[in-house]
Amino acid sequence: MSDVRVVVVDDQRLVRESVAALLDLQPGIAVVGTAGDGREAVEVTTAADPDVVLMDVRMPDLDGIDALNALRARGCRARVVVLTTFDDEEYVVRALKAGASGYLLKDRPAAELAAAVRLAHSGVVQFDPAAAARLADALVPGRPREEHDLTGREVDVLRLVATGATNREIARRLHLSEGTVKNHVSRILTRLGLRDRTQAAVYARDHGIG
Repeated sequence: MSDVRVVVVDDQRLVRESVAALLDLQPGIAVVGTAGDGREAVEVTTAADPDVVLMDVRMPDLDGIDALNALRARGCRARVVVLTTFDDEEYVVRALKAGASGYLLKDRPAAELAAAVRLAHSGVVQFDPAAAARLADALVPGRPREEHDLTGREVDVLRLVATGATNREIARRLHLSEGTVKNHVSRILTRLGLRDRTQAAVYARDHGIG
């Protein structure tokens, strides 16, 4: 049986090269290309004709979902699995609508990632539990959007920030990586126009998030 041919796309060089190197060591998998942004991903994938593309979401110039749409427009046969630190409802829904073959978070061992690649190649669509929860939230009919316009996961993080929990403690409680929690906290502060975690805690108290 021939190897599953994979292209790895991530705008962070260290992450991209690490994932590619780890996958290349796994039996039955061959990394045939890498790309650092969405536009390069389209060109590399078109040229390499892989079986599976592991696609980051947030990238400069062209994000991962737009790159997936561009590949589909070109008739690309590869199964595209989103691999990211973000379990934002918007990204999960966009990925599903674009025809992604999975939405996985990066905080997983190499062997699990290799298994996910093989499953994608065989036609199995996979969603990380956290991403599946966000998708369920988004698909509930009539679900009201809160005044603060945070995603469900961001509300979960904010609620724990308000208790004084550290990123490590939040990560353990929500079964996330510390890097993912750090990204969520940063986006919460930006979206709400807050300066620090103390202001976030006050905001949570004032808005009944707790």
